[in-house]
Amino acid sequence: MPIHLWAFLGISAAVILAPGPDTAVVTRNAILHGRRVALGATLGINAGLLIWTLAAALGVAAAVRASAVAFDVLKVAGAVYLAYLGVQALAAAAAERLSSGQRPSRGGRMGAPIEPGPAAAAPAAAPAPAPASTLLGFRQGLFSNLANPKIAVFFTSLLPGFVSPGHPVLAPFLMLGGLFVLLNVAWLSNYAVLAARISDVLTRPRVRAALSGLTGVALVGLGIRLALERR
Repeated sequence: MPIHLWAFLGISAAVILAPGPDTAVVTRNAILHGRRVALGATLGINAGLLIWTLAAALGVAAAVRASAVAFDVLKVAGAVYLAYLGVQALAAAAAERLSSGQRPSRGGRMGAPIEPGPAAAAPAAAPAPAPASTLLGFRQGLFSNLANPKIAVFFTSLLPGFVSPGHPVLAPFLMLGGLFVLLNVAWLSNYAVLAARISDVLTRPRVRAALSGLTGVALVGLGIRLALERR
């Protein structure tokens, strides 16, 4: 394997392992909906990367990078969507805390038992959220990835450095982009399974609420950072 290809794989691995919007979206779905939806988000993210790879090979990504209007439109759309997912996670965390706080205590003040009766009836639990589908996770991952113009900048900055000048770029771009996607699929799939397992172990509502809240804050923060990005 040529040394420049090893260099590409090393740079790609460093970029993929760095936490970012894709990791946050997968984490959110793993905590809120479990492994299946998190894996759906992983597939959506990598489908988006495949589209960006083709766009880079055909010159579309370079046009997005060069156009201030296209860049800003995608940037705002991506920022709003990440913030929206973050607010959803924060709302789920608040509902989890409310549900855990409504659980009746086992005894009254000074350890006296609570007499059963109509007035002592336990309050109704918070309604459980509707189960999410794998397709929903896929759509979230796809849209969050396609609405991130920094990926267009990344591909148009990285890929040309590993293609010989004066040669056609379509096949090399597709090959390098495909390798990047394969690495990303391997990493995010394993991460999604691990995050879902950790979420399953941490069954206490307050702990799950805290994890969901942290993920929500991270997504909102990433949305704000994306909104402030410049080309």
